[in-house]
Amino acid sequence: MSKPIPEPRLSATVLLLRDAPDLQVLMVKRHYQIDFAAGALVFPGGKSNDEDADPAWDDFCDGGSAGKDRTARIAAVREAYEEAGIILARHQQDRGARGALVGPDIAKALDPMRAAVDRQEASFLELIQKHDLVLALDTLVHFGHWITPTLMPKRFDTHFYLAPTPPDQVAEFDGRETTDAVWLGAQQALDMEEAGEATIIFPTRMNLGKLAEVTDVNAAVSRFSDEQVVTVLPVVGEDEKGEPCLHIPKEAAYIQSIEPLGRVANVVRK
Repeated sequence: MSKPIPEPRLSATVLLLRDAPDLQVLMVKRHYQIDFAAGALVFPGGKSNDEDADPAWDDFCDGGSAGKDRTARIAAVREAYEEAGIILARHQQDRGARGALVGPDIAKALDPMRAAVDRQEASFLELIQKHDLVLALDTLVHFGHWITPTLMPKRFDTHFYLAPTPPDQVAEFDGRETTDAVWLGAQQALDMEEAGEATIIFPTRMNLGKLAEVTDVNAAVSRFSDEQVVTVLPVVGEDEKGEPCLHIPKEAAYIQSIEPLGRVANVVRK
């Protein structure tokens, strides 16, 4: 009897962007002892939790998203805070699309609670309430949607978002799930992977390829705010030579639509 296909878990990933002066994206290195994508360079992100869907967020979010989309956006902001110490938020009195994002003073004040929030020993919602903040969900640009292939034992329904990094906030890795945090140009990261200097899994590589098509933060926000996001569920098939590979939709407009299975890393630790 075949095993049932596991349901994918709602997850979110955020590409934090800055111009320095050329476009850079924040990448963190996954801990070598973690069970998914160990040692790989990834964007901050992870699974959503029950609190991300709490209706109490109604009064503590900027942006018109709702339902699953809002849950994923809240998860993205929380993961950026947990894994990189970056907080995408405004003071309550500054809420609205034109309101300034909080600076390094607030990020520093929230930093001591990162580990507790990550372990779900403390509430991210209560932390935001305590500091009279609202999450700036409106700054997130929906950039990608990938669902793990059905053949994998762990599956994720992952939404990728772009977000300009608040000025003067400093990214710091968490030391538990991540062991480093680096700012890289998208093509620079791809070149590192090609040279064997970094491990980058297939979805991350494809999203880096798309990001490499723009040159600065404003161009990224402008272009991808207007582009439709096509859901990607890779399926196993063959290439023109009969070799096993993964196929993704051409209309998703990534840098390739076929990935040899031999190049797909075993990203799940047994």
